[in-house]
Amino acid sequence: MELVNAMGLACPKPVILAKKEIDAGKGTFVVAVDNDIAVKNLEKLAQSQNYTTATSEVEGGYHVTFNGTGKAVSQAEQSNHKQPNNWALFVNKDSIGTSEGDLGPSLMTMFFYTLTESNEPPRYILFMNEGVRLPSENEQVAEHLKTLQEKGTEVLVCGTCLKFYDLTDKLMTGSVSNMYDISERMLLADKVITL
Repeated sequence: MELVNAMGLACPKPVILAKKEIDAGKGTFVVAVDNDIAVKNLEKLAQSQNYTTATSEVEGGYHVTFNGTGKAVSQAEQSNHKQPNNWALFVNKDSIGTSEGDLGPSLMTMFFYTLTESNEPPRYILFMNEGVRLPSENEQVAEHLKTLQEKGTEVLVCGTCLKFYDLTDKLMTGSVSNMYDISERMLLADKVITL
C-alpha cells in the first residue's frame, strides 16, 4: 500500500497530496500526518470523494488509510450542478481576516498555493488597495501567481494602488492595470469572489 508522507506539512498540503492520489485513480493509500486537524481535513476529503478512512496512531502522528473506488468526484458532481468556469478573484487586502501576527498573511499565501492545485483556477485575479502588496512583496504568492498565469489566469494589478504604496518598481508578476480594465473583467466574469 502506498504511503504519502505529509508529516510536518501545513494545511492544505496533506489534503492536496491525498487529492492527487485520488485523481490518479488510487483506490487504497495511506497519508501520514502529525496533527489532529490534518486528520479531520483528510476525513472530510475522503467523505466528499466517496472514500472511507481508518485512522491509526503511529509514533509522532497518525496514518489515515483511504479506501475507495479510485474515481475522483468533482465539485460539480458533489453539488449536482455545474460550477462556472469563468470566475474572477478580487483581492483588496494582503491577508485573510483581521488576526494579529502572521496568521492572516500565512492563510493568504496558502490560499494562493491551493488555487495552483485547482482544476478550475480563476480566469482573472484582480488586485487593488492593499492587495497589490501580494504580487509585489510576497515572493511565494508571486510564484503561485506565475503558476496560475501558466494555466491561463490573467493577473491585473491596480497601477494607482502600486503608486500609492510606492510599489510600482517592485511588482514581480502580473500586469499593471487600471480601474476600467479591472471593472471590465468583473463584468465579464460569471461570478466574482472577494478576499
